Amino acid sequence: MTAKLDRRKALTIGAGALTATALGWSEPAFAAKTNGFEKVIAQFTGGRTPAQSRVHLDLPKIADDGGSVPMTITVDSPMTEQSHVVDVLVVAEKNPRAHVVTFHFSPASGVAEVSTRIRLAQTERVIAIAKMNDGSVYMDRKEVTVTVGGCGTS
Repeated sequence: MTAKLDRRKALTIGAGALTATALGWSEPAFAAKTNGFEKVIAQFTGGRTPAQSRVHLDLPKIADDGGSVPMTITVDSPMTEQSHVVDVLVVAEKNPRAHVVTFHFSPASGVAEVSTRIRLAQTERVIAIAKMNDGSVYMDRKEVTVTVGGCGTS
């Protein structure tokens, strides 16, 4: 037995599909709502749990414009051949793409410090994780309240 598809049923089905897509209920749209920040962190740390020390993440508590948020990261390290920062990863928990930036250091850097501006989609936590030459990892995290989004949202 086949069901007859009349104009009213076709419009109802089309409206339902359009609504589901607009609300982000389709499979690809739903998958895109999680940016995978946990996976990015796990890959960077090799599964190790970062200690909450040595990294100092300086961000404003309130950012009027998510498109340009000032950020400074400092890692306590002697920056010698025996003990130095290798990489610093920055992730944002709610950005469309979690990985914001990775900075690379060597003993020749002298200090493990960087200042820049980042984009944030909305009010969210930003996490900075430092990987040392011995494989140890350290982190700091800050919550930033964004009044106007910078990654295509508001």
